[in-house]
Amino acid sequence: MAKPLIIVESPAKARTIEKFLGRRYAVKASMGHVRDLPKSQFGVDVDQDFTPKYITIRGKGDVLKSLREGARKASKVFLATDPDREGEAISWHLAKVLGLDPDGQCRIEFHEITKDAIGKAIKKPRAIDANLVDAQQARRILDRIVGYRLSPLLWRKVRRGLSAGRVQSVAVRLITDREEEIRAFIKEEYWTIEAQMKTGDQGQPFVARYVGPSGQKVDLKTEDEVNRILARVRPQPFTVGNVKKRERHRTPPPPFTTSSLQQEASRKLGFTVRRTMSIAQQLYEGLDLGSAGTVGLVTYIRTDSTRVADEARREARAYIKEKFGADYVPEQPRVYEEKRGAQLAHEAIRPTSLERGPEVVKEFLTAEQLKLYRLVWERFLASEMSQAVLDTVAADIAVGDETFRASGSTVRFAGFMAIYTEGQDEEKPSEEEGFLPDFQEGQRLEVLGVEGKQHFTQPPPRYTEAMLVKTLEEKGIGRPSTYAPIIETIQYRGYVFKEDRRFAPTELGILVLDLLKEHFPKIIDVAFTASLEEELDGIEEGDRRWQAVVGQFYEPFAADLKRAEEVIGPLEIPEEESDVVCDKCGRKMVVKYGRFGKFLACPGFPECKNTKPIVEVLKAKCPACGGQMVERKSRKGRRFYGCSNYPECTFVSWQKPMDRNCPTCGAFLVQRKSKTEGVSYQCSREGCGYTEYGEPEGDEPS
Repeated sequence: MAKPLIIVESPAKARTIEKFLGRRYAVKASMGHVRDLPKSQFGVDVDQDFTPKYITIRGKGDVLKSLREGARKASKVFLATDPDREGEAISWHLAKVLGLDPDGQCRIEFHEITKDAIGKAIKKPRAIDANLVDAQQARRILDRIVGYRLSPLLWRKVRRGLSAGRVQSVAVRLITDREEEIRAFIKEEYWTIEAQMKTGDQGQPFVARYVGPSGQKVDLKTEDEVNRILARVRPQPFTVGNVKKRERHRTPPPPFTTSSLQQEASRKLGFTVRRTMSIAQQLYEGLDLGSAGTVGLVTYIRTDSTRVADEARREARAYIKEKFGADYVPEQPRVYEEKRGAQLAHEAIRPTSLERGPEVVKEFLTAEQLKLYRLVWERFLASEMSQAVLDTVAADIAVGDETFRASGSTVRFAGFMAIYTEGQDEEKPSEEEGFLPDFQEGQRLEVLGVEGKQHFTQPPPRYTEAMLVKTLEEKGIGRPSTYAPIIETIQYRGYVFKEDRRFAPTELGILVLDLLKEHFPKIIDVAFTASLEEELDGIEEGDRRWQAVVGQFYEPFAADLKRAEEVIGPLEIPEEESDVVCDKCGRKMVVKYGRFGKFLACPGFPECKNTKPIVEVLKAKCPACGGQMVERKSRKGRRFYGCSNYPECTFVSWQKPMDRNCPTCGAFLVQRKSKTEGVSYQCSREGCGYTEYGEPEGDEPS
């Protein structure tokens, strides 16, 4: 007896759905796209309204044969690809190759892989959305035009193997522009004065910071200024003046979108964007939970909406009330502001059931799956909880005519903070943090010490993956689902590299970007690229014809391309030569850039493929054998420090060893960096506890 056939993209998703539906349905996987533009040719007829030439993707012949056979035997075919532009396009291509009517009721859509969601979707088939397909087709053709017309120019004029892309080039520009800001930055000296004091013999010490005379804030630029103020205030009594107390409310962050999940997983878990999306896909497609069967743990992971289904919201409010109490449930359900252009048909990323908490499913998940699932579960739960309530105190402390100020806060009601707090890209100490005593105006304070501290202004930081994703999204560049391949591509092409998990441009990246700035200014213009994304949104909404959008881009681009071909001469990129001789062919090795930063490679590639890590020799000596300490990197790119006499000496340290010893016990010091406390030097011997603070000490390679 013939039965319906459901076609999804991945075998994992197919297995999960098959277990839900049993033998009543057949479920097959298309393994992603089955048709695409050819790799060996341009594949777009620009003279015929940009008509694309689609061919079967190499290696998909057997998959298509199986799908055709399944469709021929089926009583009905349902196309159940992902609920977005890409998924809609895959369904359209499948309809074409299987002889289905795209306008018929062949498309089903669900946002979570649960038995209930699949059952509801099957009861509501629809036609394929032509606008979504057109929007994906326009993006694909625009990317093909830039990639297959501009990249060959770079091969001829600069170096083979280079590429340019609509979004990747803008990403390189952001990183390069930031590097220019850093290089142009001139640091300036400034000072602060801090007084440590307490209210009495039993009082807990607290810190107040100098403001200025009569409460008027002043900026301290020199040590002389600081010394004059210290000379005035140190002999005088410190007395509590005006005390201000207020209540402050903190609202929970919204549930995850694709972008915010990528950012938070980078900040809190150290995951790359690619790693986050790979693990999230596993959680979405379904995992075997033992006796509970296979089930998708999170909703669809490619979304820019913070909307939550009413049923899920009711479940969250009931769960919070049961587990935390009624005070943790806000009077009205939370509705978060959507960003412009968000696809409101989608939901935010959330657990498919709060009853499947991290501890419940822990034994069935890998360590990485559990970490990411816990992040999604806690964030969603927090987003439906009450605000946190903080009591803040600010006290002016009079010292003659000078004013110091102490501020702090305490949590009166934790609210959502009982389960979750959002990470920050660049953490800065709050002016309202830490304990403060119950001040009384006119109260005399016991001073434990007053000192000045020297600081220097810092340049803007290089982008981490989280910061780059956040900036791309804020500026409307690309879509979160494309960020992982973009970030990988610009590293693979050698345009940028990572150092301490932050991006920096290579000389090649700067040269290529300068060429694009001069001859293709729109390609790397942030505003233009963002406006093109809005045009694609217009196609999806049915307001724009995709051919018109592509044509509007192509005509000026083709003119720029022709002009550039005529005026750009061959460009030579000097390679940075090292003193290290290749031990296989005798050439001097050159510096290259890879996924984890710089390394040495033989210039004789491809004849000689020899590579070596770049070893930075430190001033510090190995405490185990007296050898020289060197900087190394693990297989995952994490920096550590080991002895140059390895493997004879196996001493290693995750912290950077200094060439000086602890004055207390004689063990070597290590450098530590904290976002909130800056640089410190701590004793490496456990239990010693010696710490000193200061500016970072650079180690020039010897």
